[in-house]
Amino acid sequence: MTPTQNASRLDIAAGFASDIGKREENQDFAALCLEDGQRHHGAVAALADGVGGRKGGRVAAELSVRTFIDDYLGQSELLSPQKTAARALESINYWLFREGQKNENLKGMCAAFTGIVIKGRRLHSFHAGDTRLYRLRAGQLEQLTQDHKPEGPDGSPFITRAVGAEEAIRIDYGAHDIFPHDRLMLCSDGVHGFVGQAQILSLLDGRTAPEETAQRLVSAAIAHGGDDNATALVIDVIDLPPATIEDLNLAIARLPIIEPPHVGDLIDGFKLERQLADGIYSRVFRARDMREFRTGISPHVVLKFPKPHTIGSETSARSAFMREAWVASRVQHMWIGSVLDIAPGRQTCLYVAQPYYVGETLEHRLLRAPKITLKEGVGIATKLAKALGSLHRAGIIHRDVKPENIILTADGGFKLVDLGVARIPGIDKDSLFVPGTPSYKAPELFDGKPGDERSDIFAMGVTIYRMFTGGAYPFGEIESGQTPRFNKPESLASRRRDLPAWLDSVILQALAPNPADRFQDGFEMAFKLETGSHGAEPDFFRKHSWLARNQVGIWRGVSLFLAGCLAVSIMTAKTGIPLPPWAQTALSELAKRIFG
Repeated sequence: MTPTQNASRLDIAAGFASDIGKREENQDFAALCLEDGQRHHGAVAALADGVGGRKGGRVAAELSVRTFIDDYLGQSELLSPQKTAARALESINYWLFREGQKNENLKGMCAAFTGIVIKGRRLHSFHAGDTRLYRLRAGQLEQLTQDHKPEGPDGSPFITRAVGAEEAIRIDYGAHDIFPHDRLMLCSDGVHGFVGQAQILSLLDGRTAPEETAQRLVSAAIAHGGDDNATALVIDVIDLPPATIEDLNLAIARLPIIEPPHVGDLIDGFKLERQLADGIYSRVFRARDMREFRTGISPHVVLKFPKPHTIGSETSARSAFMREAWVASRVQHMWIGSVLDIAPGRQTCLYVAQPYYVGETLEHRLLRAPKITLKEGVGIATKLAKALGSLHRAGIIHRDVKPENIILTADGGFKLVDLGVARIPGIDKDSLFVPGTPSYKAPELFDGKPGDERSDIFAMGVTIYRMFTGGAYPFGEIESGQTPRFNKPESLASRRRDLPAWLDSVILQALAPNPADRFQDGFEMAFKLETGSHGAEPDFFRKHSWLARNQVGIWRGVSLFLAGCLAVSIMTAKTGIPLPPWAQTALSELAKRIFG
């Protein structure tokens, strides 16, 4: 069990072997293509076996594989593999069927086919015929495809499905788990028809290089009397990119939600030793891992279990836990809490496993003596700002920044945790319910707006204010259902004379009622904190004079006065009649009011 890694791309190793056997022509064909780093299609591979006794079997096999790979890579990477790869197969199937009908040299051409796509942390399979896909994991071999044979003896040479055999193809699609160190094998019936399951397991589990393993499988088939073309493609999964939303949804959907456990319970080999928190939405424990003993690594972890009855629904609970896992896998930062991978097959119910950070929450620290010093507090605030900045640059909004979700570790480190209500870009839709803790919510959130980077900045402003004041809230503690008034908060200087004026200025900008007046993201605020930026008190809380509040109206009055003077001058010049005394007095008084 290790922290989720932010691998930038898929890493695999592959090997291929084929033998003509006793046939006049090798009608098997296989190929693999790995993403080039510019696009994110993952890896795509396929193996096809031209149906014996049909003309053009080799043509059908090669075209099926090449077209499947080329068409998949040519379509948008934003589409699901199920759609893109299926479209590719449907396209080549129609062409092969039509060409086999009209071209005498290729009459009836078709091929058994197995194709795969590895994208994110999912393996997608596409299958028709009697080629096969196997997966080896931790010494266990599993056949992931089923042969399409007529009912009756297993040794029948006939198949009921193939690419190009019918005008409309019937494809078996499968979505499977995949993990680092899994080994995959695609093969034709010339291999699995002559090499038994036990020997296939033995050869794959020998863990020789993929190419050598593929050659051993093909050689074993020929040695056992194989007279057909024999082809094997072996793929080793070395590392995987972060899980996609789809990956996590599929994995989490299979895990049941149990009633929150209690101290002393044993869950999947984790002994729950101490309850750390019991909130509205979840119950959190420190647990000891009784299964995995790792030298130099603490056996303690944090397990968070959902409370489906208070979180609203099972769907909401699963969504919250999916968010935490997805964000932690996508944003790797030294000051953001990570999520632990649990070994395949171990987890039997829904919970999130995280490293156990020895230390205390900022909430606990700010309430105890001694007071947090300027240097200590600015250091904590800067780390928080940079952690938020990393989330913001990834388009992720935390939405629950507060001292309870900040851990100050014993070695002087810092961790921002609890990403269960984070807003995920391109996934979340705006709703009337905006999560978060009322005392840290920005004014726009009370108006039903979804919030953005500047809403996190506001919550950070409340957090820093409380940190330096020993727990006081800048706008008072706000209960759920209240509509607060965001008047200017009491200055830090009035509470602590050891703090500089520039710190007040930075906090006031973070707490500005208008989002446009705040820092735009965490990195901008971090810069101000690091440089000790000084300046006058921000305008948005200052009480202005009548002159400052009415500048637009004053300039309108000036314009009207000047226009009036011009009109009077023109009239006087034309008529030669001077203004009466009362008009001259009125213009003089108006000028005094405007120009002072």
